Amino acid sequence: MATPLSSETIEVDARSSERPSLRLALSRRYAEPASPDPDLQGRPDALSVVTSLLAHRSVRRFTSEPLPEGAVELLVASAQSASSSSNLQLWSVIDVRDPARRAALYEVAGRQAHILECPSLLVWVADLNRPTALAEQQGTGHAGLDYLEMFLMASIDTALAAQNAVVAAEALGFGVVYIGALRNDPERVAEVLGLPQRAYAVFGLCVGWPHAEAEGAVKPRLPRSVVLHRDEYQSVAAQRSVLEEYDERMSAFYTQQRMPVPAGGWSRHSSERIATVAALRGRDRLRLALNALGFALR
Repeated sequence: MATPLSSETIEVDARSSERPSLRLALSRRYAEPASPDPDLQGRPDALSVVTSLLAHRSVRRFTSEPLPEGAVELLVASAQSASSSSNLQLWSVIDVRDPARRAALYEVAGRQAHILECPSLLVWVADLNRPTALAEQQGTGHAGLDYLEMFLMASIDTALAAQNAVVAAEALGFGVVYIGALRNDPERVAEVLGLPQRAYAVFGLCVGWPHAEAEGAVKPRLPRSVVLHRDEYQSVAAQRSVLEEYDERMSAFYTQQRMPVPAGGWSRHSSERIATVAALRGRDRLRLALNALGFALR
């Protein structure tokens, strides 16, 4: 039976998750020498939050220990605390526990073992079915739901909510990994989970206690100078030397982690991921699948 998630449990779990200093966390995130800490003196709570964010890594191996009782509900409360456009709250989440349903999602997502093994599999759903039903009850009509804007709004709301849950999960010492491969076959996922029209699974999220032998490290991100622009957009050509340095760092990371990534670093890996229709892994028909699920996308 799962251990109840009391305030005392939360405090112990948070303390037991060793957080690096902010300087070390930044160094790991960018795979470069540590820079001076920002001036956040007197803000220990802020430092704890930021270092937790910087230490994020995907976890694909979990212990068999269940999550504490009430943990999923706490993650959902955290998710509901995310920003929501016009407070429409256009998402739902399904805690998938049934082995047969998990097995079906495992097949859709390319047989990723952690889908079957993780204590909790949360499927995050962009949900325009609920506002459809509410509008019909109110007698107002719902023509606006047929447009791309509302689809984007629902998808963005879902992603913001899920990321809030991820931040909360990692703060509590859990490991997580997103499962975007559920979009390989949205119609099959909808069938497995009994989704109504105008609802689709944006992604899954495995949550659990990281196994002691779980592989993976903090993956270096693009230098901030590449993604942080001042006043106007800086061209990729102007960033060439910085990107070449990043490719070298990522090549070293791939080698260290024994990841089967082609030579050429991140730039080559990313380019091959978008080179062909086949590289989309079935998601080239996503618009047709969404149409079939009730999204007009006008």
